[in-house]
Amino acid sequence: MSEYMRTVQDDIGRDEEAAPVEMLASLFEARDWPFEYSGDDEISAEVKGSWATYQFQAIWRPEDRVLQLVCLPDIRISDGKRAAVYEALALINEQLWLGHFDVWSSGSVVLYRHGLMLGEDGLLGPGHAQMVVEAAVEECDRFYPVFQFILWGDKTPTEALAAAMVDAAGEA
Repeated sequence: MSEYMRTVQDDIGRDEEAAPVEMLASLFEARDWPFEYSGDDEISAEVKGSWATYQFQAIWRPEDRVLQLVCLPDIRISDGKRAAVYEALALINEQLWLGHFDVWSSGSVVLYRHGLMLGEDGLLGPGHAQMVVEAAVEECDRFYPVFQFILWGDKTPTEALAAAMVDAAGEA
């Protein structure tokens, strides 16, 4: 178990569950990530990734018991690159098990989105909260270079994905 997860569990109880927005607030506070409530059922935070600081938002829909998670890597798409980015999204989304990348129609911004269905009680545990936030950040980190290769390196979506997925062999 990671040190920051221990901190979260120490702060809120080892296996204690809480309302989703409050649990995420506890996680963000334990990680020292700036956050604010956008309403009773909404929270946003700045989460540091490998490539960028991401805007992370969560919206709780109690009537459906769904927690909508959105992670914005601050990638804006010019009109000339829109078709290439949409093609890249299709290639990227084929590789994802949870969540998906999309383009926000207002502002042409790339985002990662995931809907998390919770049980009848509508509660979220510390381990589950940590896992879903980490998954969103990891996916944004993993595919951030693809968008950069398309937008700034003039690579095709296939070339960008291949270049971004190259694993370094050996040690430097």
